[in-house]
Amino acid sequence: MNKIFLFIVLTFQVHLLFAQEQKFTRQDTLRGSITPEREWWDLTYYHLDIKVDPDKKTISGKNTVFYKVVKAHDVMQIDLQPPLKIKKVIQDGKELAITSEGNAHFIKLETPQQENSIKSVTIFYGGKPREAVRAPWDGGISWKKDENKKHFVASSCQGLGASVWWPNKDHMYDEVDSLLISVNVPKDLMNVSNGRLRKVEELDNNTKTFHWFVNNPINNYGVNINIGDYVHFGEQYEGEKGTLDMDYYVLRDNLDKAKEQFKDAPKMMKAFEHWFGPYPFYEDSFKLVEVPYLGMEHQSSVTYGNKYVNGYLGNDLSASGWGLKFDFIIIHESGHEWFANNITYKDAADMWVHEGFTAYSESLFLDYHYGSKASSEYVIGTRRSIQNDRPVIGFYDVNKEGSSDMYFKGSNMLHTLRQLIEDDEKWRTILRGLNSTFYHQTITTQQIEDYISKETKIDLTQFFDQYLRTTKIPTLEYTFEKGKLKYRYVNIIEKFDMPVRLFIDDTPQWVQPNATWQTKEFKGNTLRVDPNFYVNVKPL
Repeated sequence: MNKIFLFIVLTFQVHLLFAQEQKFTRQDTLRGSITPEREWWDLTYYHLDIKVDPDKKTISGKNTVFYKVVKAHDVMQIDLQPPLKIKKVIQDGKELAITSEGNAHFIKLETPQQENSIKSVTIFYGGKPREAVRAPWDGGISWKKDENKKHFVASSCQGLGASVWWPNKDHMYDEVDSLLISVNVPKDLMNVSNGRLRKVEELDNNTKTFHWFVNNPINNYGVNINIGDYVHFGEQYEGEKGTLDMDYYVLRDNLDKAKEQFKDAPKMMKAFEHWFGPYPFYEDSFKLVEVPYLGMEHQSSVTYGNKYVNGYLGNDLSASGWGLKFDFIIIHESGHEWFANNITYKDAADMWVHEGFTAYSESLFLDYHYGSKASSEYVIGTRRSIQNDRPVIGFYDVNKEGSSDMYFKGSNMLHTLRQLIEDDEKWRTILRGLNSTFYHQTITTQQIEDYISKETKIDLTQFFDQYLRTTKIPTLEYTFEKGKLKYRYVNIIEKFDMPVRLFIDDTPQWVQPNATWQTKEFKGNTLRVDPNFYVNVKPL
């Protein structure tokens, strides 16, 4: 999710204090950990069946949750955030007792839960959901109107949790295998959600119900509703797995602008299938859907609000010029289909897996269409926004992500890793391998690290520890006189010894600094450090 420039950035000292003194509550643990009331059952299917009333700003309905019993237990945790309320829960025709603790609701099951059996509960709920304060960063439901005074409504809830607008098992480790989402809206509006539209029912009360089916595993925050006076156009893309339907839903007045701006979508697909492998959700199609906020990576229903301009709301995040060659939201949010929706973090502490790889996808898009110079200048240019305020990896089991540096520091770390591999075809094979090895899985940072280390045959333990788990950026100190180079790293963790490429009179040379001074002789008079490596340089 592209929260980059709109994050509230505190001072360096405040961030350090935050990291040292962060306190977490029981609610954080109930939200962020695999509790005993979660671990015993595995999600298989949701049918979310709701009515959205934009005039009253209410949602009401039910979610039928199908699950496989992993081990016998009699209490289930379902999450739903106030002011929404659970009205009742039914299993096997019986209304069940509920004990609530903040956002977590513990349902006492009466029917024996036999191991390996498939069961279901139906949760009835309703009320006025939390209204988004500053979507998508401070999310909920955005209740807006378009220029024609028609309702324009959308959900966004990464981090905050999908339980802000519907009851579910609100933890990233367990993705539902498939989903039917039925949304009833006023007759003059359309709802667009994930997957494919199965049918539209016209009812006698001047409403319509749109039934969307998702055929692939999906994380909770990736589920969305988008309601507006939409018009549709689309195209078919001949991709690696055959014909892919690419559909676009935009406000009526923006159709002509969208037809021009959304030409970036097939360009995106061509570049990312090259680098990452086949689009992961052919069965569910690919959609861009206009919304009243900036945008979000909802699976097969990517939301768009970049005002039909290139860059990030018309700005180049890299100050290199290359950032204005593409529509940031189309490229970035679609990149998440591979890194976030295909490969999904189990714990929010590992959110960098989503954001670092996807921020890097922007430069890979440029690499494919404009070449390596454009790619390098773009990713290097984004370093100006890195704060190094706190580590990229956050706190585990409390739903707490790390620093917003996960975007640009993450992408520059990956760009540096690409230099170490020194073989772009091998790098591409690794990126594609990640998406095939962890296809439709929830994963940890450690799994990503182990996979890349194995495929590169390089022990990258200190590399990842340095960039992900500290705020230290390696600093290369050196002197170079009469062809004699003296060099070392400072501001590093123990045993960090990453090689770095130099240019001696424009001839590439490699050295492998560590914390100890080393010397090496070269023929030449001038030295510069390859800027593609994310290190600081300090000539003495």
